[in-house]
Amino acid sequence: MQPGFKLDGALSQGMLDILIKAGLVAALVIFSFEVFQPFLELMLWSVILAVTLYPVLRWVKARTGLKDGHAATLIVLFVLLVLIAPIYLMATSIADSVDSLGSILKSGTLSVPAPSPSVAEWPLIGPRVYDFWLAASNSLSDVLRSLMPNIKDAGRMLLGAAASAGGAFLLFIGAIIISGIIMAFGEMGTIAAQRIAMRISGAERGLHISALCTATIRAVALGVIGIAFIQMLLIGIGFVIKGVPGAGILALIVLVLGIAQAPASLVTLPVIIYVLSTEGFTGTTIIFAIYIFVAGLADNVLKPLLLGRGVDVPMPVVLIGALGGMVVKGIIGLFIGPVILAVTYKLFWQWVDQQVPKLDKPATPAE
Repeated sequence: MQPGFKLDGALSQGMLDILIKAGLVAALVIFSFEVFQPFLELMLWSVILAVTLYPVLRWVKARTGLKDGHAATLIVLFVLLVLIAPIYLMATSIADSVDSLGSILKSGTLSVPAPSPSVAEWPLIGPRVYDFWLAASNSLSDVLRSLMPNIKDAGRMLLGAAASAGGAFLLFIGAIIISGIIMAFGEMGTIAAQRIAMRISGAERGLHISALCTATIRAVALGVIGIAFIQMLLIGIGFVIKGVPGAGILALIVLVLGIAQAPASLVTLPVIIYVLSTEGFTGTTIIFAIYIFVAGLADNVLKPLLLGRGVDVPMPVVLIGALGGMVVKGIIGLFIGPVILAVTYKLFWQWVDQQVPKLDKPATPAE
């Protein structure tokens, strides 16, 4: 009994030591995560941008002979210029429009023309639209006064959305700057990422997983942001040539919709209707309508070609990961979702291949 008791006591002491150590490690991890959590999204965006832009840094180094730090600084300045300039112009345009609208409202010169009697014949909404339009044409100030509570609520929502967008913009600016620092130490960061992956998954598998994560992030950046930018250029050029009012703002809205995986037709179709209703069906307007309609559908052709390019994973896996990640985690989920799903997909099939031989064609059961 004595030896058994000593053995049980030794096991209990060993188990207690393990539990204490595990508890301390868990407490350390939890505390570290709480400290780092306010910066988590910023660092995720910084790493994503650094991984995406690092090939550009290597191209700049090869062409100019600059050091890593100088090349990273040049890229960051260029990206900030490209990002800030159009947003500044859009904000200035919106501010000028608001000021001019306020001046018109204060002067009392704003008037609404009387509606055509045919408006009342529109199905479902015709009578209500006609009555409201007629009331606005008779006394716009009375209509605005009756709508003031709704206008205030809408104004609060717009201010909240503007504040949220401003915070996201500042976060993105900070992420761009930090990504430049990460790119300046790109080789050291690559080695560190590979060592971590190798420690978790083994030498051969870890290197493959590290390369897969890098390729997936770049493929999503090219297949989501790249396609959205191409589509914005195609549609924006058409808007500018045709002289559509607010062409620049509409093009930026197309860019945002493309990144959020929303259809560009939310912008293109109303513009097509506006142009056809104001200028009629002419050869120019018909060509414009066809071009803008096709450009609005360009992402359906480009996405299968670019979204999974360079990734050793089927394109539907990357696409499902991007869409599902966006639903769960927003815009940043566009990158996190495909990476997690691609790694899971590869690990699953590696697990299957360890025990089951690969088949070139379906096997038939033995009778």
